[in-house]
Amino acid sequence: MTTITKGAALRIALAAKTLAEVDPRALTLRLAEKLGLPITEDKLTSFTVADLKALLTGEESVEPDADMASIKLAVRYLWGENGDDSNIPKPETYSDGEIPDSLRVAVASNTADNLDGHFGSAPRFLVYQVGKTALKLVDVRPTLIADEAEDKNVARSELINDCQLVYVQSIGGPAAAKVVRAGVHPVKIPSAGPARDTLARLQSVLDAPPPWLAKIMGVEAKSLSRFGQEEEELEG
Repeated sequence: MTTITKGAALRIALAAKTLAEVDPRALTLRLAEKLGLPITEDKLTSFTVADLKALLTGEESVEPDADMASIKLAVRYLWGENGDDSNIPKPETYSDGEIPDSLRVAVASNTADNLDGHFGSAPRFLVYQVGKTALKLVDVRPTLIADEAEDKNVARSELINDCQLVYVQSIGGPAAAKVVRAGVHPVKIPSAGPARDTLARLQSVLDAPPPWLAKIMGVEAKSLSRFGQEEEELEG
């Protein structure tokens, strides 16, 4: 008797990849315990976010800060979504130097043009050039190839090492250290939402950046107190 259909196996593999450190075989075994054999597409379609969260509780291979955005995305894969997203924005034409005194910012994204991804599992980084009066999406970088590397967090860091900042909904401590070593400053924004809304807030402080941002930009911080609130807000 077939214990798992080919389609179900593919869905589980995609879901495991989304969950950062989860081994596909271990996830399959846990699903078999929960759903019974054989594991089929129909059974996976009935699986809920609450079911997956409960299943992962206590699983040693799951990162301690496995976030709800990643769990929700994994469930979408279990339901049969293949990861294609027709709403992914298209990069705009950009020439180096076109936006003076700008920053290059990566955004971990699960869906469309949203900032809603965990650093270690987001399927793509949206890369923006952010200036005081201009904002452009200059690249969309899938993470699939990086995830084939021996250390995927290092590979993901290298994927965005031309950026000064990376905005994420969540990131683990070891991964954050690897991002910093790649010369990129991680900024955690726990509440998911449109990337451009968060980047507009960044634009609003570029004229007089808070100390942490001034250091990245290589300029003098104009005030150590006036922008304290923005610093806390941006760094999450």
